[in-house]
Amino acid sequence: MNTKMKTTYLLIAFALLTFTGCGKDGAPGTNGENAAVYYSEWFTPTNWSGNAGDWFFSASAPDLTQNNVENGVVLAYIWLAGDVYSSTAIRPLPAFAVGGNWSYLIHEYGNIEFTSDMINQPLTTHKFRFVVIPGTSAALKSAATKYPTQSALLNMPYAEACQLFDIKDSIQVVQ
Repeated sequence: MNTKMKTTYLLIAFALLTFTGCGKDGAPGTNGENAAVYYSEWFTPTNWSGNAGDWFFSASAPDLTQNNVENGVVLAYIWLAGDVYSSTAIRPLPAFAVGGNWSYLIHEYGNIEFTSDMINQPLTTHKFRFVVIPGTSAALKSAATKYPTQSALLNMPYAEACQLFDIKDSIQVVQ
């Protein structure tokens, strides 16, 4: 799934949530409960595939179901060894840093692929994390009030995402 197609799906999901979301007294999510926000642990690639200008690695992501991808929002973050801003800088993806563009895509349900266009192979000490916010999540509807556009939501600073979605931050940075 290319980036343009992914962006289109996210825009559609965001529009659906904005215009068809439950009111204050609306029905909760599936089976009478609001859906949880899922997030991965921080992980590093075991190796990068590809070549100069086209590097990638895939990771298993069981929470990236068809329903969550097409009706919810997927956020991804990166911590880069050698980041010029700070050894604790965590960037929302897509981003440009450390000499390359970094992004992600969901090439098949249940997997996420991280990409870089660096000339040299990226380090295996870079850390990645993704967050899956199901479309039925009250947390997503709440986030949409503070981040009313798709772009704003996808570029939400990591610290705010952790606070808003009650994500436990357990990154161990490499100095």
